[in-house]
Amino acid sequence: MSREYPLERTRDIGIIAHIDAGKTTVTERILFYTGVSHKIGEVHEGEAIMDWMEQERERGITITSAATTCFWKPTYLPEEKRDTDHEIRFNIIDTPGHVDFTVEVERSLRVLDGGVVVFDGVAGVEPQSETVWRQADKYKVPRICFINKLDRMGASFERSYASIHERLTPNAIAVQLNIGLESNFEGVIDLLSMRAFRFSGEHGENIEESEVPADLKEKAASMRHDLVGKIAETDDALTEKYLEGKDIPLDELKRALRKACISYQLVPVFCGSALKNKGVQLVLDGVVDYLPSPLDLPPVKGMDPKTGGEITREAKDDAPFAALAFKLQTDPFVGQLTYFRVYSGMLEAGSYIYNVTKDQKERVGRILRMHANHREEVKVMHAGEIGAIVGLKGTTTGDTLADPEHPIILERIVFPEPVVDLKIEPKTKADQERMGIALKRLS
Repeated sequence: MSREYPLERTRDIGIIAHIDAGKTTVTERILFYTGVSHKIGEVHEGEAIMDWMEQERERGITITSAATTCFWKPTYLPEEKRDTDHEIRFNIIDTPGHVDFTVEVERSLRVLDGGVVVFDGVAGVEPQSETVWRQADKYKVPRICFINKLDRMGASFERSYASIHERLTPNAIAVQLNIGLESNFEGVIDLLSMRAFRFSGEHGENIEESEVPADLKEKAASMRHDLVGKIAETDDALTEKYLEGKDIPLDELKRALRKACISYQLVPVFCGSALKNKGVQLVLDGVVDYLPSPLDLPPVKGMDPKTGGEITREAKDDAPFAALAFKLQTDPFVGQLTYFRVYSGMLEAGSYIYNVTKDQKERVGRILRMHANHREEVKVMHAGEIGAIVGLKGTTTGDTLADPEHPIILERIVFPEPVVDLKIEPKTKADQERMGIALKRLS
């Protein structure tokens, strides 16, 4: 079966941040603007689609990472190109921010190609922001930043941006500037195109483009000068043009920034307010423009189980199948789900695969594409896709699934050592059996 969406129009991304920076709110807006949901679910009302567990809705926090797939047409495309031929497919994982659930972030980052790091516009970089940033560094995940909550009392784009520079990376570079702050926060200026964007309508779905406000022209011009200088430094041809004082065309700047972002040389910084529906669509454009598709990254490396030598797999449908199981979940309706990311080849429902880590064959029952806790059954999964398999018996987190004829062992997920351990024992004989089942599910 041929794929619906070419790989260059696929983005596997995660939304990562400190607790309460607004990750789930950003994800809910993404689902609304991409048409997955027709009503915005608010975290504070216990209605968020991605926080589907009862415990998450009660507490208003994310506990498990949830996966979803959606489609986006970049806002800057002319009307005649706003069709499915120019649509980008996003596979998104919304991760928890609590340090207690850091393992969920770890396993998600292992299988993602890019990250959107969300910051609170009042607090800037917080302790858990540093943890998730280090985790992203460990797996070499290219990322963009989104300074959120600029509508809040005490918010400051400059201060939050400075904290990213000081505490995380000197490579962060602002690609936007805010118009107004706190209750006067109106929209953003795109520094590359030097245009202002405001968002109107009940959910900010109408984007109004205009000239840069007169009082911000000087500041925006100065920030753009810095931005162009930083981008030019990463590309010899642009450095030459820059030093000669020539104007660099917008598409060349974007191309160079994309290359620099994918090679971790620069980290573009966006701004807005997800709760007030301002700026999220431009972040989606940023994901399309600057974060990698599976084709932009080097082939995944693994080990040959027979010889111990290094082998690679390219992100192609006709390459031998290789995938990593990154999460197990017990679903009340379908039983055990094994979440997996396909790195190369294709997987068909009903076929047999080889669990290389455990050295055993497994039969693939059904393949599901997940939308938080809603499931859509599919017949085949292609390279670069994220899904879940029903019915695997012996597979656990971190196992490599591969074509029996071409085995490979991919890099495992390394989990932090537990800090606390507990002994528990059942009160009655009847509880002993129940506890056994519960512990088996947990492990």
